[in-house]
Amino acid sequence: MVPDTPKAPLLADKHPQQDLFVCDVADAVLKDVMQEMEHPFYSLSKKPVTTIREYRHGEHWIRVTPSVQGLATIYDKDLLIYAISQLMAKLNQGEEISPRVRINCHEFLIFTNRGTGGKDYKALVDGLERLRGTTITTNIITGGEEQIDVFGLIDKGTVRRKYGLDGRLLWVDIVLSDWVFNAIKAKEVLTLNRDYFRLSKPYERRAYEIARKHCGRKNAWSISLELLRKKMGATSAMKKFRFFIKELAESDHLPDYTLELTEKDQIIFRNREAREKDDNYEMPRPRLSGDAYERAKKFTGRESVYAWEQDWIQFWRESGCPTLKSADAAFIGFCKSRFVRLGKKG
Repeated sequence: MVPDTPKAPLLADKHPQQDLFVCDVADAVLKDVMQEMEHPFYSLSKKPVTTIREYRHGEHWIRVTPSVQGLATIYDKDLLIYAISQLMAKLNQGEEISPRVRINCHEFLIFTNRGTGGKDYKALVDGLERLRGTTITTNIITGGEEQIDVFGLIDKGTVRRKYGLDGRLLWVDIVLSDWVFNAIKAKEVLTLNRDYFRLSKPYERRAYEIARKHCGRKNAWSISLELLRKKMGATSAMKKFRFFIKELAESDHLPDYTLELTEKDQIIFRNREAREKDDNYEMPRPRLSGDAYERAKKFTGRESVYAWEQDWIQFWRESGCPTLKSADAAFIGFCKSRFVRLGKKG
């Protein structure tokens, strides 16, 4: 079930919350074979999605198959976020963890900034069914052999409720898949802003996730509008998607990040904390000519030249802001060195 869209940009903060942790489910299992891809496993639609989704990158592919109840939604993912948050808290305290997690239903609803009425408990059970029913299939090619793996978002779910027709839900047990549990043990997690659960629209949540993963603590990160639409798993027409991004940029309520839509359909995410430091303290930064960006693109390839620029500026600042004879030459040199280094790693 998807919350109704309110007039205010963010939902009211109904309950105080702690820091959140979420497993990067795409990288958890695919990072060795599809490093540059991020897969929209979850539906952004309010209506059930029962069509199979498939994504390809060279010889590798991934297929997301929904059950008859539909593909798991981005709101169903809240169950995984809550479960992973519990396990991370235990892991950070030095406690033993297992893939089986018991979720107190009332505490879950409070944690995810939901209501605690009957419909909210029902939505929890519906989400559990969609999570269990969504299947991921992918191939891995090593040593001239192809291996195909099939797994679910969760392995099992159990619901307990107080006996009787009007009995309320007490708790839910879920068993995480090995690929998710192994990522948790390796601490392949990201911290989410507590206002994540106050984002009312599916596209807003997905945009925040992408910004959190790719921009992270960097000053800025950019991506084309077309590629962002693909990464988000958006099914709306490009014209409608562009309108949504423009609206999100103007409302400027995304936690941690701002975003800008340029005239050339380029999206630039900027870290609010880094921007605030730049604005308040006038942190120095070298300036580049337009020609430098064009020359650098032969090294950055499909990646954003602007993201490499931010990494270069950060490197320059950490080096003590040395005087540059030519900012353009220094930036080109940085990009060339990184290109060679990444090539050797590959």
